Amino acid sequence: MARVLPEGRLSYGMQLPVQSQSTIYAETWEAEAGPEDLVEVARAADRSGFAYIASCDHVAIPRRLADAMSTVWYDPVATLSFLAAATERVRLLSHVAVVGLRHPLVSAKQYATLDHLSGGRLVLGVGAGHVREEFDALGADFDGRGGVLDETIDALRAALGPDEYPEFAGERYAFSGLGQRPRPAQERVPVWVGGSSPAAVRRAALRGDGWLPQGDPRDRLPRRITRLRALREAAGSVAPFTVGAITEPLYVGDAAWNVGRRTVTGKPEAIAESLRAYGAMGVDQIQVRFRSRGRTELTDQMAAFAAEVAPHLN
Repeated sequence: MARVLPEGRLSYGMQLPVQSQSTIYAETWEAEAGPEDLVEVARAADRSGFAYIASCDHVAIPRRLADAMSTVWYDPVATLSFLAAATERVRLLSHVAVVGLRHPLVSAKQYATLDHLSGGRLVLGVGAGHVREEFDALGADFDGRGGVLDETIDALRAALGPDEYPEFAGERYAFSGLGQRPRPAQERVPVWVGGSSPAAVRRAALRGDGWLPQGDPRDRLPRRITRLRALREAAGSVAPFTVGAITEPLYVGDAAWNVGRRTVTGKPEAIAESLRAYGAMGVDQIQVRFRSRGRTELTDQMAAFAAEVAPHLN
C-alpha cells in the first residue's frame, strides 16, 4: 500500500466545524453556520496544505445525550462528497464512520462512490460507536459491536478492492456474485481505525493502515504507540502505518479574548516547538483545532498556522 502522507514528516489535518456540534468542542458561531461556511473552511484547508478534512458520523442522538452532544451531525458521505467538488487536493477523512450500523456492501457503495468522485482522496476512518439507542433503532448489535467492526473492516477490504464482483464470507456477512461500480479510484482505500481502548488499539494495529486516538493526553500516547508497534511487530506487519493524535486547541498569536487555559497559544515558533513533541513520540499526523469567534477568524488562523507554524514542524 502506498503511503497516504509523506514519510518522516509531521503532517496536519483538521476536523471540520459546523458538521458536528458537540458542546465539548463546538464554537458558539457554528450554531448559525451552514453549507457556505463549510465550503470556505474546506477551501482554506485545501490551499493551506492541510493533509485532510474530516467529518463525523452519527445517525441519531437520543434525548439523554442531546444536551452534551447536540443533534447536529451531518452525514459524512454526503458532506465529504459535497466538499470534494469544492476542493482539489485535500484528503477526505471519515472520523469516524460507525460502519457497524450498516451492511458493509452499503458502506462500500457509498465510500467507493466518494473515492471515485473525488479522484482517490478518501481515507476511511472507522470506529465501534458508543450510543446504544442508535444501534437499537437500526437493528444493529451494540453489545457485540467490537466483533462486528472487526468483521466489517475485513468485509470492506474485500468490497473496496479492485474486483467488480467482490467476495467475502464471515460469521455475520457473506457476499459473492454481486457487482458494484463505480470502483474506488485508489487501488486500496486506506483504513484508519479510531479508538483508544485496548481492543481499539489492537484492531488498529492488526487490521488498520493507521490509528486515530480519541483525544488521548500527551502522557498516554507513548505507551499506546509502543503497544501498537509491538502488536504489529509480533504480527510481522511491515506495511506503512499512520499514527495520529488530536492536539490541544490552538490559537496562533496573542489573542485579545479568553481562548481557554488548555489552548496552546502564542508565537508561531513556540506553538511549533510544542507540537514537535508529538513527532518525537512517533506520531505521523496531528489533527488540529483552532479557537475562533467566526468563520473569518478560523480561516485566518488556518492560514497563519500554515504560513508561520507548519514550516517549523519538521
